[in-house]
Amino acid sequence: MAIAEPQLLHFKPGATMPNSRLPVVLYRGALPGGAADFDRLFRLNGWVGIWHNGVFDYDHYHSNAHEVLGVGHGGARLQLGGPEGKVVEVAAGDCVILPAGTGHRRISASPDFEMIGAYPKGQEKYDIQRERSAKADARIAEVPMPESDPVRGADGPLLRLWA
Repeated sequence: MAIAEPQLLHFKPGATMPNSRLPVVLYRGALPGGAADFDRLFRLNGWVGIWHNGVFDYDHYHSNAHEVLGVGHGGARLQLGGPEGKVVEVAAGDCVILPAGTGHRRISASPDFEMIGAYPKGQEKYDIQRERSAKADARIAEVPMPESDPVRGADGPLLRLWA
């Protein structure tokens, strides 16, 4: 089964979330197999610090790391881009790649919702920020590009889309 081309979401800086000049990359139906498949896929493509949980129910961002979120089970409504952003429905198999600085939070989720997250090598010690600051904005500008697309690997579209 071929993976469809990803959807791109662009968010302007907001009052509390800096967001990014880089787009959020959303793969619909990236993996039909569930949580274990995302673990293998992210690891295979060089994304590390893998965790299983949900998504915080408050707006936050990471100023020192890009993040990939794969829906292993269930579904959720996520607010991306902070309060001024967009509500996105995600379901098992979907994958969201957030550039550093992108606001995100969970609005609601199914009882069986499970998210699998990971970060590019060297970025697995991520921070959690809830408000914009000049220091955080400076850190975001210095976050290096990942070496590969967490879904499609070194030849995937992420590096081209974030160029």
